[in-house]
Amino acid sequence: HVQLVESGGGSVEAGGSLYLSCVASGYTYIMGWFRQAPGQEREAVATIYTYGGDTYYADSVKGRFTISHSKSKNTLSLLMNDLRPEDTALYFCAAEIGFLPAGSALDQTKYHSWDQGTQVTVS
Repeated sequence: HVQLVESGGGSVEAGGSLYLSCVASGYTYIMGWFRQAPGQEREAVATIYTYGGDTYYADSVKGRFTISHSKSKNTLSLLMNDLRPEDTALYFCAAEIGFLPAGSALDQTKYHSWDQGTQVTVS
């Protein structure tokens, strides 16, 4: 496992933008963002292979959110544009150090390192 420290989030009006970042304490094979809205199950938002750079997005955020990773800073980022009230949720950073095939990139059950989450509220 690796330790993850997330920052960013907050409140914004619909149509606005927010930025999340997450610093990992060590090597990761893949990292991602997941979110959980009140009364709903946690769902995948976007993931990225930290060395290959391949990215995967949930359909609900395609074209609005951009995930990126800095190897030099060991930092995962999520730029969220055109935010909507339905994006309101607790956002989690997650990482996996073992091999994960592309078909499982958005499968949260495959990730073993998680942070405590940060709130994003869109009104």
